[in-house]
Amino acid sequence: MATSAKPVAKRRATKRRPATTAGKARRSAVTASKTSKTRQRSRPRSARGAAPAEGGDPARDGERRWSARVTRDSSSLDLEPGVFKHADPVAIARSLKRSADRSTRRKTDPYRSAMSMLTFYLNRAGRNVGDKQRRVLERAKDELRRLYGREAKG
Repeated sequence: MATSAKPVAKRRATKRRPATTAGKARRSAVTASKTSKTRQRSRPRSARGAAPAEGGDPARDGERRWSARVTRDSSSLDLEPGVFKHADPVAIARSLKRSADRSTRRKTDPYRSAMSMLTFYLNRAGRNVGDKQRRVLERAKDELRRLYGREAKG
């Protein structure tokens, strides 16, 4: 007489497995590393062992943030110095268009390169920009679209 074996029910995924010694050690190591990173961020940059830029203080040389270096030394566009400081959105858009049209190192069309640099500045490098200048830069985006014959957003 053959008895058919009932299929064994699989364990539910919600049940916890008994903790092993190795698992506890791994979890405590991860927790310790997270804690040290948090503590590390709260200290000043100089205390974290950041190497100063060649030739002086990184904060004074504009090397404190990677985004400042990208804005200054873009590998795709040769930007006019202080282009994002202009008070006139038309001047900003024209300068970006001129840089993008002249560049031979960009990987995409000029409009996209210029708009990407402007958006990058707004989102990263210019996060400490005042409200008035932020509005100017947003209007520069619209002007850039107009210069390239693209449809205005909104």
